[in-house]
Amino acid sequence: MDKTTFYKKVAVITLPILLQNLLDAAVNSADVLMLNYVGQTAISAASLATQYSSILFMVFYGMGAGAQILAAQYYGKGDMKSVSKVQGIALRYTLVVCAVMTALCMLAPKALMRIFTPEEELIELGATYLEVVGIGMIFWGISAIYCSILRSVGRTMIVTVLEASALLTNVALNAVFIFGLFGLPKLGLMGVALATAISRILQFVLCLIVSMRSKDVKLSFRYVLESNPLLHADFIKMSLPAILNDIVWGLAFSTYSIIYGHLGNDVVAANSLVSTVRGLGTVLCFGLASGGGIIVGQILGMGKVEEGKEAGRILLRLSIYAGIVGGLIVAAVSPVVLHIAQVTDVARDYLKFMLLVNTIYITGTSVNTMLIAGVFRAGGETRFGLICDTIDMWVYAVPVGLLAAFVFKLPVKWVYLLICTDEFVKWPWVFKYYHSFKWAKDITREIE
Repeated sequence: MDKTTFYKKVAVITLPILLQNLLDAAVNSADVLMLNYVGQTAISAASLATQYSSILFMVFYGMGAGAQILAAQYYGKGDMKSVSKVQGIALRYTLVVCAVMTALCMLAPKALMRIFTPEEELIELGATYLEVVGIGMIFWGISAIYCSILRSVGRTMIVTVLEASALLTNVALNAVFIFGLFGLPKLGLMGVALATAISRILQFVLCLIVSMRSKDVKLSFRYVLESNPLLHADFIKMSLPAILNDIVWGLAFSTYSIIYGHLGNDVVAANSLVSTVRGLGTVLCFGLASGGGIIVGQILGMGKVEEGKEAGRILLRLSIYAGIVGGLIVAAVSPVVLHIAQVTDVARDYLKFMLLVNTIYITGTSVNTMLIAGVFRAGGETRFGLICDTIDMWVYAVPVGLLAAFVFKLPVKWVYLLICTDEFVKWPWVFKYYHSFKWAKDITREIE
């Protein structure tokens, strides 16, 4: 594949993902802006309560990554039956995880909130949110796996339409429930939760419709309980480290939130807003990593290892450019965010500093995401990311954050800055592994 053809393929697969990520970030921004008018307490409660959704998303992302790694290579090989079997295995584990998380949200929401904050007002608001959101979790999980399979075969535009429909429904219902439009009562944070649950159920219904119309990629539970030892072993080998990697990553960010939560409401509010802005800045980064990983996986599945290596080189360069663009986006929107933020003067000061840090932080995120979650995973290498992120976050970043905040009692800005060095600390090991090319391999088998 020549470079022109490669760039075209990157554009075709990545642009729908990019649009989807952009819409996702825009919807999240709209949610925060609408909650902004409800009050700082609602923003803080939502920020903490959604940490559990973030953790669950990491599980789905890891599960979907394992499925996508295998499905992309089998699709490159032309084996669609194995693609369906991979989906069945992924759905099996997803259903179990969703059942457990739903039970926790419905039965012990206050206990979940107390992990993040001692403030009773935030606990009450967040618990109500979790009870309602829990209703839609199983639908969310099933949809996430089906969308991962669709992406793996290059049907990213369909996924974009599916998720865009759910996201637009979510933001519309948020407006209705938060502001009490059409004569309905103003529900505040509970309205956000209700809108989230409804939109996830809608996405599941839309997935069923797409499945019924599809000739080859169907949302089927046929293989959920089927025994296929070889493929199951491969799925566990690829996806368990990916799942653990994303859980490790998600729990670390949740721990950062716990640290910020114990530093005060002003810090929580500022971090909530900056996280939303960072989401806008990383849209291109995550879109390229996701699309690039699919392409590299398909190339390797065809047995073209050298071509896969060259694709990895091109994607690395693109990730650096994407990080720079993302930082410029954060810098461009920062004045607007600071102007419209309905927070205290102290929170605004923290927000200004956090936004500045993120103009640089995004480049680190972009490169690491492209290599660890995109290129390395495309070749079935998920263990490196798990080991790298575990050491980086739990041996370095989390202890540094805890020591800075609670032992040395450094100013909030210093605590935030130190935690944000996590992406750059692991660069030497990430680049060393990239240049070893151990990730460039065909992992498909002959499946009965």
